[in-house]
Amino acid sequence: MDVVNQLVAQGQFTIIKQPLGFIKILQWIFAIFAFSTCGSYSGMFKMSVECKNRSESDLGIEVQFEYPFRLHQVYFDAPTCKGGNPERLFLVGDYSSSAEFFVTIAVFSFLYSMAALSAYCFVLEKYRENCKGPQIDFVVTAVFSFMWLVSSCAWAKGLSDVKTATDPERVITLISACDEQENRCREVYDPKVSGLNTSVAFGFINVILWIGNLWFVFKETGWMAAFAGTYVPSQEKQPAPDSFGQAGYGQQDPYAGSQGGYQPEYGQQGGYSEDGGYSQGYEQQPTSYSNQM
Repeated sequence: MDVVNQLVAQGQFTIIKQPLGFIKILQWIFAIFAFSTCGSYSGMFKMSVECKNRSESDLGIEVQFEYPFRLHQVYFDAPTCKGGNPERLFLVGDYSSSAEFFVTIAVFSFLYSMAALSAYCFVLEKYRENCKGPQIDFVVTAVFSFMWLVSSCAWAKGLSDVKTATDPERVITLISACDEQENRCREVYDPKVSGLNTSVAFGFINVILWIGNLWFVFKETGWMAAFAGTYVPSQEKQPAPDSFGQAGYGQQDPYAGSQGGYQPEYGQQGGYSEDGGYSQGYEQQPTSYSNQM
């Protein structure tokens, strides 16, 4: 009990609120619905054969069948209306392969969904370590998506054949006494196959859930980031700078601004004074007329 309590205490149940965990719960639930509605089915139909000689009639021929629908092993006794013992007849068809395949996929989906959900809740860090867990999960999810599609289509076709083989009007044609016009054969009770119809619906719902879950598992694999990362370096690469281009085409002069170097300072700008003479910006002692001569 202590181990269980520790696991519950350390569980990260917030993943259930996210699409990755929530869809896994739906997969788990609908897998149960799929194999339970198909694997637990049993049906029955009734017919009546009224002979010319009423003492030989049988007004309540009951035929029962169930999963896995090996109908060629299902038999019933019908009167011959000719006296003597009734004849034993068998239904036609063996549809166990499609039914068992469908139930098998549903059971394994149920088990895998439960295991994956446990991993999400209790070992999420190890699941995401090196992205190996999500990658394995993605591959398994893709396989189950395909298997659900195949099994659902196969079982839908198999169910159609089961309905045909268990149709009382069709089964009546197997009874030899019904070929005589003087005898009267009719169906009394049709089999109820609404549960089997529901199982096919649950099968295709599982197809949608598993295919839809592929996207959320794919985002955990890290493959998307890897694919995007292959193009980032090529976009960031820039051509090598050209020293001539930097210096000659509008680039900043490295000797300008606050860098060191010789920069003459002029106190005043040159120009003409009021006396008509030219005065320079830097200070210079006046010379006498004699020295100028």
